[in-house]
Amino acid sequence: MKRLSEKKRELEKSKRELLELKYRVFYNRPHSSLDAIETTMPILNDDDRKLKLLNKHEKLIQRKKLDFVAIKIIAAEMKFYQCLREFDHELAAIWKTHRELVKNKGMSTTLTNLIEKRLTGITDRWRDVYNYRLNFYFRNFHGDFEHTNTNADGDKMKRIGFSLSLMIDAIHRFSDKELQLLNRGPTYVPTGQISISSSGQSNDDIIKKKYAPLKHQLSYLFSKYHINIALSMEIQLKISDQFTELFSVPIPSNLQQRALYEKHLLQSIRYSLNENNLILRRTADNMNTFYLGNLHEFETKAYDYLSKSDAYKVLLNKDTDNGGQQWQIDLKQMVESMNLLLESLKNHKAVNIDLFNRLLVDASKVKLPYLYFLPDVSKENEISLVPYITSQHSATWRIGKYLNELLRPFVDKNLSTTTFRDEPDFMRKLNDYVYVERHLRATTLFCSIKIINYYTLDIHKNMVDTVGYFLKDNLVTNKLEQVTIQTIKNLLLIFLYNNVFYYKDKIYTLMKGSSNTMPLSDTLSNIFLFTWQKKILKEIKSKNEFFGRYKDQVFFTWNNGNEEELDSFLQTIRDKNHNVQFQKLIGTNVPFLNAFVENQNGELFTRVYHHPILSRYTLPYVVGHSKLAHGDWFRSALIRAVCYCSSIENFNLERIYLELTCLANGYSIFFVENNVQHFFGYFHADTMRYLKDQTMYDKFRHDWFGYMTMQYELSDKLQTFNDNDCLIHLNYLYEFGPKCQFNQQFHCLWLESFNQHANLSKDKVKVQLTTKHQHSLNSLLAREKSTCSIQ
Repeated sequence: MKRLSEKKRELEKSKRELLELKYRVFYNRPHSSLDAIETTMPILNDDDRKLKLLNKHEKLIQRKKLDFVAIKIIAAEMKFYQCLREFDHELAAIWKTHRELVKNKGMSTTLTNLIEKRLTGITDRWRDVYNYRLNFYFRNFHGDFEHTNTNADGDKMKRIGFSLSLMIDAIHRFSDKELQLLNRGPTYVPTGQISISSSGQSNDDIIKKKYAPLKHQLSYLFSKYHINIALSMEIQLKISDQFTELFSVPIPSNLQQRALYEKHLLQSIRYSLNENNLILRRTADNMNTFYLGNLHEFETKAYDYLSKSDAYKVLLNKDTDNGGQQWQIDLKQMVESMNLLLESLKNHKAVNIDLFNRLLVDASKVKLPYLYFLPDVSKENEISLVPYITSQHSATWRIGKYLNELLRPFVDKNLSTTTFRDEPDFMRKLNDYVYVERHLRATTLFCSIKIINYYTLDIHKNMVDTVGYFLKDNLVTNKLEQVTIQTIKNLLLIFLYNNVFYYKDKIYTLMKGSSNTMPLSDTLSNIFLFTWQKKILKEIKSKNEFFGRYKDQVFFTWNNGNEEELDSFLQTIRDKNHNVQFQKLIGTNVPFLNAFVENQNGELFTRVYHHPILSRYTLPYVVGHSKLAHGDWFRSALIRAVCYCSSIENFNLERIYLELTCLANGYSIFFVENNVQHFFGYFHADTMRYLKDQTMYDKFRHDWFGYMTMQYELSDKLQTFNDNDCLIHLNYLYEFGPKCQFNQQFHCLWLESFNQHANLSKDKVKVQLTTKHQHSLNSLLAREKSTCSIQ
């Protein structure tokens, strides 16, 4: 019993040490031993340069500290699992000894209770010690966890913690509390916006405001499917009553106080941004990171980009001529010309009356898109800009939406053999090439290509001609779903030549490609690159090479010579097709789709690739319910890790990176543990978290490849529902309350009401009910222009 108690104490101690390491990250309380990582900053007289270097220095220290903690956590996990095995072994030995001494008799209840009580007491004691340390050192910031230490000159300086999601590129006067809010990132939705903006209104009025979007969507839906008025009113009444019953409780007073506090901080931040000529933007890598820069420098770069690019052309000056109204007159004429062209297609029977009415542009509802830029922070000591154009409600939105719905399913089907669906699909196919087809040699080279003008590949005429050739080559007749190839080309010409937008006081048009926020743009680029990549496929197809593309990234193997010969081959393609601009990497190891792929003398080695400049401990930028979206991302990232990492050691390290990413960004240990346990438990491989058995890991990895294949089939079914207009999206405003309970009751009521319905039954449609949140920090603080209506 003494040995068992000792093993139990060792087990509980190792468990608490492991948890304490994670709580240090969650509470942003690095151990003082990590201060040795903090190096001295060079002395600079230029305040602006000093600030930029300081921010860069702090991010580097933050990453090094988290890297060090990741290594310590792996060691702590190994110790915990070793203690767990020793305890289980000792407990089993006691049972075995008892059976040998007292044959054919189980251990008495009294003895069992004594052992259980003893072990429970040890657990309780260590939990109390752990909770005391947690409260004293972490939550209340006592002891040796003050955020200051002393530099070489004896001056106090701020200690660098784990959480730092703001990239600072300008002098500012933000307080620590304001910086703390900005470090939550552009995804963060401040609490209680509806409640504090509705002060003076009754609780019933607030409930109606939250329910209004869902009410409007249901009314439209029931009208569309000609639901009986009495039944429609009955269903809506039941849903409304459920909503009111569950969400009628006002937000707690502590959340109300937090909401008012954050509102005050936001007002202060806005004032400081305006007063100090600063700009705040989320970064172009779609991560939950803000960039803070000088507004004048940012706009100078934007104008420089526009002046040097051959993809944009100035059409009009927005605020000059005819009292600033001439641009509206010209845009109305553009809309009229679009409608005349559509009418001509209708008169020539190229489009039917229903399609004509669907594509007809209503000038009163058109909004002029605007151009904005996001900073690309992926380069050392350089900030470049990436352009984005809003597209919804533009004059070409309806035509673009229709053409994409028509073309995309056909294009995806024809491009499927040379296209990667996502990251796990790439790795699964590469593994088949290596281990099933066995084509990897010791001399095989890898090549990854990045298309840098993916959305502006060529002038409009050439893009349209390329689409026409593609359809002629792959269609049996000259029609796609009763629409002729010539009609598709005519609609594309209307779409491409009328994409206009504004930036500051000028209105521009695109000379090449189309907006990167329009779904059709991806489809057109995929068709164009499919034609371009045939030149590579022609060279490698007969030589058992591996080839695939994911949007603007290409990967293939090369067994037809050395690196110089491959470089010469690609240069020939570049010279003959100068419109496609690309960067290439060639070698026995290359990064591709966030994977590091290496040929180690005929053996394939892969792991997750981390950009040397960008932080690996940053969550993605999401819109809406961030906790739900980040939970989905966490599970997807774990699946990507197991698919990408060929060795169990790299997988375990990547898993720890992902756990620390969530903890450093404010997600609880419960959130992390729940997702990790679900991931391992899905294939009943809980021990895989601590074991270093490569054979067991290979099987575990194979199971996840099989899982992804099933997910692709489900995804295809869901896409089919969407393509057939059978995927129904519903949402409501949410800030507090039992949303899971309401969503469950809603789906039960829907199933009960429409189980036998010809169009709305479970087999006919898929209903997705989601929550819609109020404004995120990105929309509250990023000063982006709003769209202009054509009056």
